[in-house]
Amino acid sequence: MKKLLSALYAPLLVAALAAPLGAEVKTVKGEVIDLECSLSKGAAGKGEDHAACAMGCAKNGDPMALLTDDAVYVIEGSYAADKNAKLLDFVARKVEAKGSITERDGKMYINVAAMMVQK
Repeated sequence: MKKLLSALYAPLLVAALAAPLGAEVKTVKGEVIDLECSLSKGAAGKGEDHAACAMGCAKNGDPMALLTDDAVYVIEGSYAADKNAKLLDFVARKVEAKGSITERDGKMYINVAAMMVQK
C-alpha cells in the first residue's frame, strides 16, 4: 500500500517543487533576445539583423530573455543552464514558451518548461 501511495503522490510532489511559490504557469509568445543588447541597443538589439550577435552572447552564457508585446521575461531554469544549451535553437526567433512566471526586484522571470518556434 505504501508503494501505491508513493507512486500516486510522487508526480504531485515533483509538480509542486518545480513551480516556485507564487509562480503562475503561463504561455507567452515573443522573441528570444540577448538581454544586455536589447536593453542597451533598443530596437537594434533584436530581430534578424542582431541574430549573430545574440547567438554569440547566448553561447557565452549571457542572460537571455523573451521579449513579448508587453513585457521582458528573463529566461531561467534548464533552458538557461549550461550556457543556454537548450535555448540556442531559439535565439532571435519568434517562439511560444510555457513556464512558471515570477517577479523579483521589479523584473519578470520565466522558468521555461517547453518552447517551440512559432509558425
